[in-house]
Amino acid sequence: MPNAERSRVAALVGPRMAGKTTLLEALLHATDAIPRKGSVKTGDSVGDAGEEARARQMTTEVGVFTTEYLGDTWTFLDCPGAIDFEAAAEAAALVADVAIVVVEPDPARAVAVAPILHFLEERELPYMLFVNKLDQTDARVRDIVAAYQDVASRPLILRHVPIRDGEKITGYIDLVADRAYAYRSGAASELIDAPASASEREEEGRQEMLEALADFDDGILEKVLEDEAPEATEVYAAIARDVSESVAAPVLIGSAETDGGVRRLLKALRHDAPTVTATAARRGLSFDGDLAVQVFRTRHAPHVGKLSYVRVMSGAIAADSMLDGQRIGAVSRSMATGLEKAAGAGVGDVVALGRMETLQTGDMVRADQRTPAADWPDAYPRTHAVAIHAENRNDEVKLMGALARLVEEDASLAVEQRPETRQLLLWGQGDAHVAVAIDRLKSRFNLAVATEAPMTAYRETIKKAADHHARFKRQTGGHGQFGDVRIEIRPLPRGEGFAFEDAVVGGAVPRQFIPAVESGVMDALAAGPLGFPVVDVAVKLVDGKHHPVDSSEQAFRTAGRMAMAEALPGCQPVLLEPICKVSLYAPSEHTAALQRLATSRRGQILGFDARGGWPGWEKLEVFLPEAEIHGLIQELRSQTMGLGAFEWAPDHLQEITGRVASDIVAGRRQAAE
Repeated sequence: MPNAERSRVAALVGPRMAGKTTLLEALLHATDAIPRKGSVKTGDSVGDAGEEARARQMTTEVGVFTTEYLGDTWTFLDCPGAIDFEAAAEAAALVADVAIVVVEPDPARAVAVAPILHFLEERELPYMLFVNKLDQTDARVRDIVAAYQDVASRPLILRHVPIRDGEKITGYIDLVADRAYAYRSGAASELIDAPASASEREEEGRQEMLEALADFDDGILEKVLEDEAPEATEVYAAIARDVSESVAAPVLIGSAETDGGVRRLLKALRHDAPTVTATAARRGLSFDGDLAVQVFRTRHAPHVGKLSYVRVMSGAIAADSMLDGQRIGAVSRSMATGLEKAAGAGVGDVVALGRMETLQTGDMVRADQRTPAADWPDAYPRTHAVAIHAENRNDEVKLMGALARLVEEDASLAVEQRPETRQLLLWGQGDAHVAVAIDRLKSRFNLAVATEAPMTAYRETIKKAADHHARFKRQTGGHGQFGDVRIEIRPLPRGEGFAFEDAVVGGAVPRQFIPAVESGVMDALAAGPLGFPVVDVAVKLVDGKHHPVDSSEQAFRTAGRMAMAEALPGCQPVLLEPICKVSLYAPSEHTAALQRLATSRRGQILGFDARGGWPGWEKLEVFLPEAEIHGLIQELRSQTMGLGAFEWAPDHLQEITGRVASDIVAGRRQAAE
């Protein structure tokens, strides 16, 4: 085979707890990349080797592992399953030739795979389904597949039917090869004679498979209509074509923990997975044979520095190759035993490039340029934040540098400095996502940080007009200080901000001092009677007095500040809280939960609608106080089987009164004290 067909990439994706890392261990063991399988439970797996992953017993970043199988090079990308880390899984799936969607044999859990299936189908990415843990269920395989078909838009074609001994699944029949296999724990399945008890289900399953393939293959359709059995080679070719064209997805069954069906999965990958040439064509990429690589992961490793994980989409990396105008330095392959230095890399290969500082995740890089890949996923909306600061204040500069590196590794993280509350916020996709980032600050950068809940940027305004006179007079040994002003204050419509008008006549306040009065007024607006910035206020300077010697800009600025500070308490101040427009998403069966969640958080429901492009999902739009955003994602997911999501944007300020307002004001005063 040409070199482009000998190096392929498969991404292991699917919900958390489906057994992706366990399947990775089985695949690496079956290809002799590791002498024995490790376990997530015992903490000795090749995958999930990071401190954060092992502490939580879940994948928290994409693992990259290259191995060989029957003369082909395979790179497996072990992806996180928790929805907090979905962005990493999507990036891996986009650069891969095929995604292996690992799922549990529980029809009730089928909906958990909806987010990743939606991404794969929306982007027309090839995938196959591997139903794992079949040794732990008594559910019928046909019911399992039917449940996942309800979630998938692409037809699912069952390749195997199970062999049962009572309620226990002991093997399977390959419907294409017409061969039966018995599972052997820790070893390859054993070829056996198909039991007579499975013959009816075998025939039924083969007919269903052929009818599904006939929808996309006229030759098979003709033979099905004539009740003629297609040759196995025709069926294999049809399945491979359907996978490559992303029109259907084969379903394989097994148990990664006991090695059941693992080698059959490897053979299916070898026959059915597209090549890098087909992957580039599907993505609309053309390189004319020149060197081009896709950066799909960035990592800052202790003692190593920045590593850019790339897939060679065209050409080859040699010792003197150039990327983005830089000569490539260290090239490493990511093996089960760790990074191994490599002399170069061919088309289709996945390697790590050391210290290529300009490269960013998502870049398509050629010899003399790099550009963001046109089809790279957009950054996820921010849904959960904590305020952080270094426990040692001398580490604040170091903290900002470390956060920049974390965001470079994971674009679904974001850092925001809020001047209104003087807090540094770390944003992510959920509490687990942010907690892992904070753990990495400690483990990778030796930075201990303290966290607290984000403060809401409340405002206040006035509801009543007033006029006020203020005089600042101070006599010292030399020149004194004198400023005298009279101002009129009135409320403005919501969202108008601040307006200042000069209505002084006759030079009562000299022109050069009027800007100082405005500055003083604005100083007073920084914190009103309730303790928050004052907005939507108009101030008119109507009169004043000055002294030819003692008046100064500072004196009039002080007078302006005094006038506002003394007048505002009598203008009926009222608290304003920021209101966000929020779109909540969940499967239709959780619509009532969305409504309850919104109303419990003081939300104003605007309306329901179907979620565009997501069959069976609902969108609920609400106005929600910004203060209620904190913790929303955790509660939303707890009520929607971990699937709920939301997007939000600031919308307007709204008056808030009563007990809630009193508690907010009291809390701010206590914090100030």
